[in-house]
Amino acid sequence: MGVIDQKLPQQELAGRLQKLMFLRLLFVSILLGASIFIQIRQSRTYFGDIQTSHYLLIATIYFLTFIYIILFKTLKNKYSQQAYLQLMMDTFFVTAVIYSTGGIDSIFSFMYILTIINASIMLYRKGGMIIASSSSLLYGSLLDLHYYSIINPIGEKMNYFDPSQGVNIIYLTVVNIGAFYAVAFLSSYPSEQARKSRVELKAKEDDIIKLEALNDWIIRSMTSGLISLDGQDRIILFNPAAENMFGVKAEHVIGKGITETLPFLKDFLDKKDEGKRYNNRKHGVIDLEYGGNEGKKSYLRFLISPLRIPEGDQKGQILFFQDITEMRQIEQEMKKVEGLALTGELAAGIAHEIRNPMASISGSIQILKDGLERNDDNRRLMNIILREINRLNNLVNDFLLFARPKPADLREMDLNQLINESIELFKNSAKWNNRIGVRCALKGTITLASDPEQIQQVLWNILLNAADAMPEGGEIHINAAEEDSNSEVFGSWKKIVKITIRDSGKGFSENALSNIFTPFYTTKEGGSGLGLAIVNRIIGGLKGRVFGMNHPDGGAEITIMLRKEP
Repeated sequence: MGVIDQKLPQQELAGRLQKLMFLRLLFVSILLGASIFIQIRQSRTYFGDIQTSHYLLIATIYFLTFIYIILFKTLKNKYSQQAYLQLMMDTFFVTAVIYSTGGIDSIFSFMYILTIINASIMLYRKGGMIIASSSSLLYGSLLDLHYYSIINPIGEKMNYFDPSQGVNIIYLTVVNIGAFYAVAFLSSYPSEQARKSRVELKAKEDDIIKLEALNDWIIRSMTSGLISLDGQDRIILFNPAAENMFGVKAEHVIGKGITETLPFLKDFLDKKDEGKRYNNRKHGVIDLEYGGNEGKKSYLRFLISPLRIPEGDQKGQILFFQDITEMRQIEQEMKKVEGLALTGELAAGIAHEIRNPMASISGSIQILKDGLERNDDNRRLMNIILREINRLNNLVNDFLLFARPKPADLREMDLNQLINESIELFKNSAKWNNRIGVRCALKGTITLASDPEQIQQVLWNILLNAADAMPEGGEIHINAAEEDSNSEVFGSWKKIVKITIRDSGKGFSENALSNIFTPFYTTKEGGSGLGLAIVNRIIGGLKGRVFGMNHPDGGAEITIMLRKEP
């Protein structure tokens, strides 16, 4: 905007300069015509004698105008300096005209006033006062020099070197000089007012432009859809959020009816009962389901507001839309979580109560086993009972671990050492056999602040799942490394520790992949479905992330990301 503000006065001054040059040429041409006419008639007038000096003066003005035009074309954006130059030269020209038409006797002193008025219009009060000062200096000097007979103007009628004429000369000089300054002040007043008004108008115009731009950016930056309608329900505004929400461009719907663009709004914009429409829904919110262009279901919160002018006449409507799909999903998840939390608390309490009598039953069976007749049937039945009791006990322990995980005990730990210890523990378990190989890729010494026992439980569960996925043997790959965190995912985390465990089994099925961390979901015969659910619960409690996927080379892969700093 600053560049435009500087160009506008220059353009305006350039136009005034062109008009000044044209009027000057017109005036000189009229003088030239009058001089020729008088010369032809061979008469003497109050203009004085028409002599060669008059023609030279007129020719000089033509020549100067030619120079002015060249300067105007070559010196761009320096019109103010050119204006001062031309107006100062005009004062010299007027002085020359007065000199050539009788000096004190000349009637052309009014031409100074014309020049001063031009200066006040073009250069405002400052320019008018400067030209008035130049005119006063030249006019006063001319009259003094003429009075003391230092110069003898052309066409003078009498000798003014007479003390009795001094008062008249002083009076004439003072009156004219006073008139010059008065004209400069008075003629510059409208120009100053016009300039002040132009500056204020420009400032208000800039404010309006800024307000319009701000209003436009506010509307464009809104995350809610905004649609404005006129009195005939034609769309006059369709912001970018509405474009994204409904999958149409504003230029394609502006001027069209709202029900033509969004037919599902017809029931809400029905004008049959227009009197009740705003009374019932002026402050109400409507939640509706929107299918979308691609058939994707979404939920919208919809509000209708009348568009009114200050006088109160309704001129249209404003429609606000907010996509609440994510909010609905969160609400549903919260309901599930609340239900699961309540069920979990109840189930944990029941499991805890079951575990105590189960221990008593197990002990009683052991005593009965020793007292019963030792035969193969009794022994087999007792072993089945003990095995199933042990299985129930493990299930109850896993459930309690999932439902009531103990608080994390964060401390500095060596992750590499913990992984190696977990591998040794796994190799000494009943799940491991010689057909299963374990390969580790641990980059450097990795330390982090976490709970070693809970991390070991996580590794143990994943290794057991990997062994179950490879009944005929295979390889387990374990990778661990420090990485820079992604601020979009981990926020203020600077460093993360990434642990990847991959087996060479069949991998997850599509259904299993979507329910990988769902409690009690399992694809293994006799599995509890709590192994990976416990992993997810523990890692979530440690403020980490866990992901499951199928590796491109085959097999299932579990990725754990933990914060390095506490």
